[in-house]
Amino acid sequence: MNENGYGEDYIVIKALENGVTIIGLTRGRDTKFHHTEKLDKGEVLLVQFTEHTSAVKIRGNAEIAHRYGTVLSGGDDIKG
Repeated sequence: MNENGYGEDYIVIKALENGVTIIGLTRGRDTKFHHTEKLDKGEVLLVQFTEHTSAVKIRGNAEIAHRYGTVLSGGDDIKG
């Protein structure tokens, strides 16, 4: 953790289809959407939790790599 108490780890999101949506959610008393990105197949986004971002929501088929391993979003029918 850095001096602000937030992690320095990155999460890597790779779209496995066109139109994968990544939504950043705010930190604080009320959780709100604060940022949205759309990825097409093969595009990669690196994200990090900050003083403003406490959660990330992913819609669509994507591969999410983080320090604990890899997770696939979008259901059981994903073929990596």
